[in-house]
Amino acid sequence: MGSRNRAMTCLISRLYLVSNNISSSFSIPPSFHQFSLIPSSSLHFTTSYSSNKQSFSNLGLGFSSSFTSTIRGFCSREIMSNKVASSLENLQISDSSSVTYLSAKEAAEIDEILMGPLGFSVDQLMELAGLSVATSIAEVYKPSEYSRILVICGPGNNGGDGLVAARHLHHFGYRPYICYPKRTSKALYTGLVTQLESLSVPFLSLEDLPQDLSNDFDVVIDAMFGFSFHGTPRPPFDDLIQRLVSLHRYDHAHQRSAVIASVDIPSGWHVEEGDIGGEGIKPDMLVSLTAPKLCAKKFCGPHHFLGGRFVPQPIAEKYTLNLPSYPGTSMCVRIGKPPQVDISALRENYISPEFDKDQLEANPIDQFKKWFDDSLTAGLHEPNAMALSTAGKDGKPSSRMVLLKGFDKEGFVWYTNYESHKGHQLSENPHAALLFYWDGLNRQ
Repeated sequence: MGSRNRAMTCLISRLYLVSNNISSSFSIPPSFHQFSLIPSSSLHFTTSYSSNKQSFSNLGLGFSSSFTSTIRGFCSREIMSNKVASSLENLQISDSSSVTYLSAKEAAEIDEILMGPLGFSVDQLMELAGLSVATSIAEVYKPSEYSRILVICGPGNNGGDGLVAARHLHHFGYRPYICYPKRTSKALYTGLVTQLESLSVPFLSLEDLPQDLSNDFDVVIDAMFGFSFHGTPRPPFDDLIQRLVSLHRYDHAHQRSAVIASVDIPSGWHVEEGDIGGEGIKPDMLVSLTAPKLCAKKFCGPHHFLGGRFVPQPIAEKYTLNLPSYPGTSMCVRIGKPPQVDISALRENYISPEFDKDQLEANPIDQFKKWFDDSLTAGLHEPNAMALSTAGKDGKPSSRMVLLKGFDKEGFVWYTNYESHKGHQLSENPHAALLFYWDGLNRQ
């Protein structure tokens, strides 16, 4: 919440459970009932303050209220959305030792087959590759912390992938800048430049670039040379590569450095043997395209992704490709294990509109309705998901996600099974709490 000097929490707490007689006019299985949480007359507000004026966690102004709940007439089986499968799918990680790595010859042959008998065009493959790069970056480097992105483009297809990635990153909410010192006159490339210029994406000359890229950029995309490049980089790319090498040295001096994301091959590396002299670019992220090249085995950075979701089955069979499955509709998939992180350092700065106590509704149910309507308008995923916390007579708490099925002035409604763990706990200890978390609105 930026530099605001006050942060406030929103909670719905203390739900007291009582049982009413259920009308015999309903045919009700004994195990399934609808719970309604009815507010008592005791209402009060709670506010928490922070003395740190520079940073606040995700806290929203809110209310605390006492509730009495009752079991109302009709019944239903507990309806829970199965989030586990989709969550595991999105976390797909492939063991890097089991993935197929391509030689330069195999990579060139696959490109020829794709653009020959299989009917792909260069611009199709470039669009898919650039989108894969952009989505890989968005997976790790969020625009709230890494908004300024410099894309250094070479004269070939790798540079075209970088131009496409810059366009997508612009639409993802980043601020891309392009350094494209050796432009290609082919229509495909001039068209990509025109598209970026129409979005007011700045093109920087070599003279415009600061010597220390970390001063002006959070991420540098290395899209200079791909797997078909051989030999020693010539000016101006030799100097640009050295600037990226210096970023690694800057990071070792324990100062904040721009991160480097290389497209398919870290520029200057040998496609099969990697960083032969050990003095080349040390990217933080590598986005392999089609399939990883042999040099990717030497990649030691924390983030290795595979992109370019266009390999058809005939090619996979011909080259015996063992590639990870892409999760859902994603254009990228992580290879290898994610890096070890310092959990205590994980945090995000939230920026939200000012919200004071005098803006609160007098009735917390009315305030909840406002915020719930806001979550619906914002199109948040399952805004009715809520954490229900209960404890049995032994005092040991349990929490689980359930779905809100309704609310009005008489309370909140969800469905449960009397024989479930929470059903037993509520019968033993009629006190519970609900918590809603609306990530897209910075509210709970």
